[in-house]
Amino acid sequence: MFHIVLFEPEIPGNTGNIIRLAANTGSCLHLIQPLGFSLDEKAVRRSGLDYHELAELVVHA
Repeated sequence: MFHIVLFEPEIPGNTGNIIRLAANTGSCLHLIQPLGFSLDEKAVRRSGLDYHELAELVVHA
């Protein structure tokens, strides 16, 4: 399994594309805080990111 790491990501669109990549390839995505956007359920639903549940996502402080 590949591990993808984003250090302090600021652009939600780019991060969304990488979440899709992780979901499609079975990779684990690590996000290092602070994030330039919110990952709460309301924001994720509003952005149409319906595949985020398929991705393994770990947020590090």
